[in-house]
Amino acid sequence: MNSATQSTQFQGPAGVLEGLCDLPDALPIRGTAVISHPHPLFGGTMQNKVVQTLAKAFVQNGWRAIRFNFRGVGSSAGVYDEGRGEIEDLMSVIEQSSSDSMALAGFSFGAYVTSHAASRLAPSGNLKKLVLVGTAASGFQVAPLPSELHEKTLVVHGEVDDTVPLSSVLEWARPQSLPVTVVPGVAHFFHGQLPLLRALVSRHLRA
Repeated sequence: MNSATQSTQFQGPAGVLEGLCDLPDALPIRGTAVISHPHPLFGGTMQNKVVQTLAKAFVQNGWRAIRFNFRGVGSSAGVYDEGRGEIEDLMSVIEQSSSDSMALAGFSFGAYVTSHAASRLAPSGNLKKLVLVGTAASGFQVAPLPSELHEKTLVVHGEVDDTVPLSSVLEWARPQSLPVTVVPGVAHFFHGQLPLLRALVSRHLRA
C-alpha cells in the first residue's frame, strides 16, 4: 500500500499465514484493525482493492491495519475450508495482534467471516469498531451481531451489487434493526467509488 507496509506472518491453525501491516504516521496509535479479504476461490486476496481501501481508511485515522491471506491463498498454508477454517484463521490473527482497542473489517466473504469473529469477540469489550462491506449474506450464514456492537458497526452495500443482492443483506439486517448504508448505483467491487467508500469508513471511525 505504501513504503511503510511491512510483511508479517501469523501462526494459523493450518500453518503459517502471510500478512501485511501498515502503521499510521502519527502517534499514539488508536488501536489495531484486522481486515479480511473476499472469497479465496474467486481471486480474493489481501491485495484486493476494497481491502486496501479499508486499510487506508484505518491508517489515515490512526489505526494500525493488518491484512492477511486466508489458508490456501498466496503463501498461506492450508486449503480452503468453506468458511469454517477461515473463521479460525481470523481468530488466530486477532489473538496474535491483541490490543486493548480492536477493530475488525471485511469485504464480501471476508465480511461473513468477520461477523462470526465479531460475535465471539464482543463479550471482551475490546472491539471498538466494525466495518462490513458487500457482506456475503446470499451464500453464507452471516452471524447476527450482538446489540452492543450495533452503534460500533458500519454496514455498507452497493445498490446494484451483482454478486450479493442488496435484498439478502437487508433480510439479514432487518431482524436486528441494524442500519445498512446503501451506495446508489454501485456494484459489488465499488468500481469508481473507492474514495467514497474510504470517506464513509473514515466518518464512521471518527464518530
